[in-house]
Amino acid sequence: RAVSYLVDKIADGEKVEVMIASHNQQSIEMTLQKADQRGLQPSAPIYFGQLLGMADHLTYSLGGAGYRAYKYVPYGKIHEVMPYLIRRAQENSDMMGGVSVELNMLKKEIFRRMWPF
Repeated sequence: RAVSYLVDKIADGEKVEVMIASHNQQSIEMTLQKADQRGLQPSAPIYFGQLLGMADHLTYSLGGAGYRAYKYVPYGKIHEVMPYLIRRAQENSDMMGGVSVELNMLKKEIFRRMWPF
C-alpha cells in the first residue's frame, strides 16, 4: 500500500521520489503495473535497487526497459557486513527459487547462442 500511495503522489505531480529496494519480482511487477496505470514513464522518479549478485535478471530487465535500476554493494569490516548479508538471504526466502530461474535463463541463453538456427 505504501508503494501504491507514493506512485500516486508521483503521478499527481508531487515532489516525491521512491526507491524500490526489493529482490521480489512480484513487488517490482506490482510497482510497474501501478506506474503504468497512472501513465508514468520509465523516467519517472521511481528507482529500483538490488544487492549485487541477487536478482540480476530483474535489474538488467528494468535497466533495459529504461527504468533506473541500481546494484548496491555493502562494504565494511567482515564482522559488520556478514550479519547484513545473512539477514538479506533470510529475508528473501524465495532466493533459491530466484536462483533456479536465473540458472534456467542462463542455460537457455547459452543454448541460443551456441545453436542459433
